[in-house]
Amino acid sequence: MEERKEQSMDKVYAGIMGLVVGDALGVPVEFQKRGAFRVTDMTGYGTYNQPPGTWSDDSSLTLATLESLGRLGRIDPEDIMQNFVLWLEEGKFTPYGEVFDVGVGTRRAILRYADGTDAQACGGTSHMDNGNGALMRILPLAFLPHTPQEVRQVGRLTHAHEISQTACGLYIHLAEVLLAGMPLQDAMASLAQLPPVTQTEEFRRIAWIGRLSRDEIRSSGYVVDTLEAALWCLWTTGNYRDCVLAAVNLGEDTDTVAAVAGGIAGLYYGTGGETGIPEEWMRQIPRREWIQGLCDGLERKMRV
Repeated sequence: MEERKEQSMDKVYAGIMGLVVGDALGVPVEFQKRGAFRVTDMTGYGTYNQPPGTWSDDSSLTLATLESLGRLGRIDPEDIMQNFVLWLEEGKFTPYGEVFDVGVGTRRAILRYADGTDAQACGGTSHMDNGNGALMRILPLAFLPHTPQEVRQVGRLTHAHEISQTACGLYIHLAEVLLAGMPLQDAMASLAQLPPVTQTEEFRRIAWIGRLSRDEIRSSGYVVDTLEAALWCLWTTGNYRDCVLAAVNLGEDTDTVAAVAGGIAGLYYGTGGETGIPEEWMRQIPRREWIQGLCDGLERKMRV
């Protein structure tokens, strides 16, 4: 167990920075159609007129979750939701103190909480409430001991439908087995054996996701499309750079697909070197030292 804890601590910064960098790569081209552009490096401006390295709501909500876990040393969904309010209303956890990208379902859930609704009753429950707003921020839970119920509780803060809950659970499973040292190919194969994949129609393509062509991969904001696209990028590439660039260049929800793919790719490939997160990309991320501090805060709790 001690060996796994040490291994997990080495991965916190790589996983979180992998997500943030992927997000930032996708921000300038969000909503653009596949084939209408080609991203090969960190760029800026574009869709939101933000400088290179700027992250969006994907990273902000991930960092808000990370801060709560690191401060408390445990999972407290209500405390996490309070951080979400600080983000939406005061610009906390943003690169420059301003919120410029908010999903409809996420905004609605946070405002419900701010108006006094119980945190566990804020997330949308209809089939139309299956955007990727919970999946994009769930990664920090993999770094602390947790139960499946806790993953669901944190996911349902904004997205409470079973499909979204299942996608979050599959993503956390993948992160867990990679943290345990499982090779990427075996980790991906383990997903194919899980009941949600073998028994639930929406997730069955995950079992053979690596055999699908690029044209068969959808990259919309629907949570199943986002999860499939991220897993496909992981399966069909061999390093962090190629993985997140493949994700961005799928088009449509470029920042979130790249963030979800980048979080896992960062966990697996680490930072720097030939296969890890490029140093030149990390240097362009604003508030990088602050992000490092949040990761260190969680690591200190993990040592207790």
